[in-house]
Amino acid sequence: MANAHFPWLDAAEYPFTSRYFDVGGANMHYIDEGSGPVLLFVHGTPSWSFDFRKVILALRDQFRCIAIDHIGFGLSDKPEHYDYSTQQHAHTLERFILHLDLRQLTLALHDFGGPIGFAAALRLPERIKGMVVLNSWLWSSEGDPDFIKLSKALKSPLLPFLYRRLNFSPRFILPASFGSRKPGRQVLRHYTRPFANHRQRNGALAFARSLLNDQGWFESLWRRRNALAHQPMLFIWGMQDPVVKPAQLARFQAGFPQAQTVALNHSGHFPQEEAPHEVAEAIRGFMASKVIYIFGAPPR
Repeated sequence: MANAHFPWLDAAEYPFTSRYFDVGGANMHYIDEGSGPVLLFVHGTPSWSFDFRKVILALRDQFRCIAIDHIGFGLSDKPEHYDYSTQQHAHTLERFILHLDLRQLTLALHDFGGPIGFAAALRLPERIKGMVVLNSWLWSSEGDPDFIKLSKALKSPLLPFLYRRLNFSPRFILPASFGSRKPGRQVLRHYTRPFANHRQRNGALAFARSLLNDQGWFESLWRRRNALAHQPMLFIWGMQDPVVKPAQLARFQAGFPQAQTVALNHSGHFPQEEAPHEVAEAIRGFMASKVIYIFGAPPR
């Protein structure tokens, strides 16, 4: 049964109750499923809470699973004129955590959700119990050869046209970022259809511009990482990711040597979409291992 406001949405594929949080007059959509220890899922671009759906369905019998859609994405409002900066998304996430009074929560962060979630965690460390990171980053990439090539495209005057008029990010970049487990057409349209027209595509464009303009901010988060070094941490990584490559995982591992890692050899940039069973089981095991860590000696 389709949602009256979003007739393209397959309720069998996304069988959740929609909730909303007011962000200065804009409605931020989120879901809040199950009960138990809190998992808060934070997506990147050009995705939304939809990409965590199968992981949430697998975990909600044991955990309280909350997943947001950033303003400008998914089922959230997409104002034509809005501060879509990455820093603003981080501030909104912080406000959301305080609004729901979430405590002892574990953040599950993907793509741009990484720096957004880490920024919020650095502001609210007393509320964070653990962190799960999927194919993300937390530092300046200015010296990276891949980024240097990408920056040329990001500086192109055609970028706004590609993003606003051609819906370039979900139509072309997203499908190309998967590994060997490709999603079907029906699933892919759940990533393109939220951006109905050019006025609703400024959120994705802003994230592209953030890659060009916010490298210093990303690096500032990385330099403060020791404030979260005591947090139990799990890296789940799609090793076929053509965008955020295994070298980025190695850098995370060097920065957080106490972290656990689950490498998914057949997955690309979206392990939660490509290998949801493996991701759910990794998170379930991580949550169980944290109990050992908190109440006794860490496992060896």
